[in-house]
Parts: sequence; structure tokens; C-alpha cells
Amino acid sequence: MAVEAELKARVRDADAVRKRLDQRARPEVSTYWDRYFDYPDRRLSNAGRELRLRTVETADGRRRSILTYKEPPVDAASGSKPEHETTVGDAEVIATALAALGVENFLSFEKRCTNYRFTAHGRELLATLVRVPELGDEVFIELETIVGTEDVADALRVVRAVLAELGVSESDLSSETYTDAVAARRQANR
Repeated sequence: MAVEAELKARVRDADAVRKRLDQRARPEVSTYWDRYFDYPDRRLSNAGRELRLRTVETADGRRRSILTYKEPPVDAASGSKPEHETTVGDAEVIATALAALGVENFLSFEKRCTNYRFTAHGRELLATLVRVPELGDEVFIELETIVGTEDVADALRVVRAVLAELGVSESDLSSETYTDAVAARRQANR
């Protein structure tokens, strides 16, 4: 089973982190439009599961859509989850099918991302600098690698080491999800 071993952190000095990442890989700028689906009673979310339909537009205007199902976390501290993804031809067809199956789009938002793919400490990594416009100017970094269930602890050690190399400290780590932050912001603005 493939697990996304990932840590997320707030970035205090985005320019410095970006410069360190630029030394490791070529940046790929994209905008993500994420739609999260659940039953009206939120049984998926309450069980730690996620069902997301994401449309990605790259800087050169190419678009693709991805349906992702995430199982409950296998590592409570990091929130790392088994992940199942597939590319879909038409996001609206999938959204219609999900609605027909009784799940609703309960939250949607935009993420502006710069992705860096590189190898470090023997692992293929994806570092993403993220800004959610709805949450202001704060920048986050997500650093992940895909591993088997038995390899999560070792993979997270590598992720922590690379974050430190990028100038991100343990105190910058965040377990708050974008979905929770966006929902809280919307609630506060009512």
C-alpha cells in the first residue's frame, strides 16, 4: 500500500527556502482547485478519510484533473495517509457521479503551488511551496515521499532532515489541514 509520508510547515523566510529549493530542482508553478467531498453526516472526514477532486493548471496553461482517496492516517504525529489517485478525463463528470452516489462537495478552495521534485538521502521527494489566497500571504511547505507502510518512520526521518537543510525547523511544523483553516476562516468571516 502506498503511503504519502509527509510533513507540512509554515515558512518563515520564503525567499531563503525558495533559493535552497532552486538549487535542488527546477520549479514547476501550478494552481490547484481542490474540491472535497463527503456524505452529509461527514462520515469520511470523521473517520480520517478524504475524497478530493483536484484540477491542476500549470504555468503554460495545461490542465489535468485527479481524483484522490486518502485512508485514515498510519502515523498520528504526521498525519501520513495511504493515498489512492487516478487521473480523470472530465472533473465535472466525476463531480456529477459523486453527487449521484450521495456525497457532496462540502469545501472548495484554490492553492497556488510551486513544486520541486528531487532526490535526497536516497529518496525521491516532492517539496511544494503553497499559498492559499483565502488564508492570506502565509507560505507553507509540504515535503513528501511515497513509501510502503513499513517504511513510514524512516521516510519521515528523511523528510525532517531535508526540511532542516532547507531552513525549516521542527517548531515550524503544522498539523492543521488547509480544509480546517479555510473552514475556520469562512466561519470567522460570517
